[in-house]
Amino acid sequence: MRKGISRAAAMLALTSALAGCNLAPQYRQPIAPVSATYPEAMSGTRTAAEIGWREFFADEQLKAYIAAALANNRDLAQAVARVAQARAQYRIQDAQRLPALDATAGAARTRVPLNSLGFGNAIPGAGDAQNPTSITYNQFSLGARVSSFELDFWGRVRNLAEAQRRQYLATVEAERAFRLSLVGQVAATYLQIRAAEEQIALAEQTVTSRREGRGIAKRRMDAGVTSSVDYDQAAALLTQAETQLAELRRTVAQSQNLLTVLVGGPITAPLPAGRRLGDQNQFAAIEPGLPSALLVNRPDVLQAEQQLLAANANIGAARAAFLPSISLTGLAGFVSPALSSLIDGNSTQYQVQGAALLPIFDWGRRNAQLRLSRAQADELTAAYQRTVQGAFREVADALVARRRYAEQIEAQTRAVDAQRRLARTARLRYTNGIAIYLEVLDAERNLFSAEQQLLTLRSAALQNDVTLYVALGGGLREGGVASTVPASG
Repeated sequence: MRKGISRAAAMLALTSALAGCNLAPQYRQPIAPVSATYPEAMSGTRTAAEIGWREFFADEQLKAYIAAALANNRDLAQAVARVAQARAQYRIQDAQRLPALDATAGAARTRVPLNSLGFGNAIPGAGDAQNPTSITYNQFSLGARVSSFELDFWGRVRNLAEAQRRQYLATVEAERAFRLSLVGQVAATYLQIRAAEEQIALAEQTVTSRREGRGIAKRRMDAGVTSSVDYDQAAALLTQAETQLAELRRTVAQSQNLLTVLVGGPITAPLPAGRRLGDQNQFAAIEPGLPSALLVNRPDVLQAEQQLLAANANIGAARAAFLPSISLTGLAGFVSPALSSLIDGNSTQYQVQGAALLPIFDWGRRNAQLRLSRAQADELTAAYQRTVQGAFREVADALVARRRYAEQIEAQTRAVDAQRRLARTARLRYTNGIAIYLEVLDAERNLFSAEQQLLTLRSAALQNDVTLYVALGGGLREGGVASTVPASG
């Protein structure tokens, strides 16, 4: 028995030594077709990947919403489940690299007629107790069996396992990409709500003011000081503000519904106070770094590269299909006609059997499979480069927008101040009888639009900062998933 086990161990050691051959092409990371630097610079000492989302966002209410989304979002739960599925699929494939060992046990009782052995009735007195007409014997067995196991000389099975591992890692990166996107979507929706709430407050103040103005116009008309034209113009001005207020209320309600879905349901616990759009230091300062950093920080870029590595391994498996496949089966154990003497040194048995298979003619199937694997790798190479280009563009666009939004907000602030002065002057001129009410109407309409536009720009600038953080592959150390990445076989 020991000799049989020693031979089996030697065979396994030989298999491991011969399994070093790998026909997969050597992987070379595709050239990133982007500029070496970004068109705009930013102040900051740390990159986005080094700053967790809890540190990046200063608004405590926003952080509460993000934490709830990362814990309860249903789409994210699906992404996490897909990671678990991909990991299990990899484990299933990787298990085929090693032999499966099964325990076997059996018992048989066999009766053989004597006439089937050529004796028949030739035996005198056959049929009595001293001369039976059949022979009965027992056989008991106990052992271990290695089912058909491919000796992976050319790395076919290993490359199939490596391809599955890379697909699993691509799924991990896809989950990270969704998690990062979810953080950005929650923040953008929250900022839209905050902007709409401030716009609603402005619209409510405007409605109150214009109702008072309509009342004044009504009294002046009743007193015969002005005509009905001034009253109708004041009523039209009020209607404009009321229409805008209804539109804003509809928008904020729909955005709140979206936020509820993103965070996984209503939040019943008390929430901390949120920040106004005009508050300074809403986000931590970040340094964009170089475009090459996107290759290791952006989960979607890493996902595309893992898929390319999987295709590279599939080429190796397709190449190995042209070479002989050698399989091995083995059995070691005990066989005895009596159960009492089953585990006995004289009852040991072992069997080792090998087989080789080399397809000679398959109507071009293997050639087509190799061409398919290469074409898939070419497609994924282009997809990887396009993903890198898209990532670079998102960062570059956000950097440019950041600067231009700051310029727009500064200019719009001056415009609001000017419109406020014009509205005050127009009302004084109308009160003193120097101007008609149409001048007041135009001035107040322009002031209201300018103030709403300023709030919209502030919200857009903040949302752009969130977009930049996500585009740079913002850190997910806070609230992220801890995934165990299996090592390559």
